[in-house]
Parts: sequence; C-alpha cells; structure tokens
Amino acid sequence: MDKTTTITWVFLVVLTILASFLSGIQGIYLVISIMILAGLKFLAVAFQFMELKIAHYFWQFLIVAYLLIFIVLLLLVLRV
Repeated sequence: MDKTTTITWVFLVVLTILASFLSGIQGIYLVISIMILAGLKFLAVAFQFMELKIAHYFWQFLIVAYLLIFIVLLLLVLRV
C-alpha cells in the first residue's frame, strides 16, 4: 500500500470511531453530524479506492452532486 492509501484508511477509521462517539448525542445534531461523517467517508472511498480522482471531471462532479442531493433529500424526508 502506498502512503495516500494508508492515510485514507486511517482517516476512515478515525471517522468511524468519531461516529461511534457521536452516537450519544440526542436530537437533530446526531443526524446532521452522522450524515456529514458518512458523506466524508463516501467521498474518501470514491476518490481514493474507486480511483475517481483520475476520472474525467464530469464523473467527479456527478458523484459530489449525487452526494449533496442524497443528503438534502434525506434530511427533507426526515424533516430535520
């Protein structure tokens, strides 16, 4: 494994541990914080391990737009 892959893996582990610590929060802040952490993990996996960082800009834009639309729609459905 190269250095970037190792750093990304450690970043994902840290975000997972942080999400478990945040599970004690009550209310709206729990949903928003977990969604932000999940979005960051999604982008890290997509750009590093799926090699989206070397893909055409259209695909990079499409994956980020998909994430934003998904989070906004989910928050609207949950009425947060």
